[in-house]
Amino acid sequence: MTDVWPKELRVSKDRKLLIVEFDNGEKHELPAEYLRVASPSAEVQGHSPEQRVTVPGKIDVAIAKLEPIGNYAVRITFDDMHDTGLFSWAYLMELGRNKEQRWQSYLDELSEKGLSREPRRSR
Repeated sequence: MTDVWPKELRVSKDRKLLIVEFDNGEKHELPAEYLRVASPSAEVQGHSPEQRVTVPGKIDVAIAKLEPIGNYAVRITFDDMHDTGLFSWAYLMELGRNKEQRWQSYLDELSEKGLSREPRRSR
């Protein structure tokens, strides 16, 4: 259970940003790409820290749909059809509060692994 509750979840017109406003007054703007690569799904997070996957090529991803899950989370469906992550209110808060550090860690991982934010272009 979490002490914070979202007052509003709003997707920007271009579907590239989720704005989350919490009842404690905090407001976070979370880019779709950031949410997609930090998805709490087993596909991304694995079943242990060693299994976590660095997801490349999602710079163009957008939010297709939000679906409330009980009183504790939201399922985000992305336009690449990824929809298995349940984003709890506490996880959305954590993503917002630590956005700069988490994003930099992601960029560093991409660089270390020779991966790109750009999708692979078929030839």
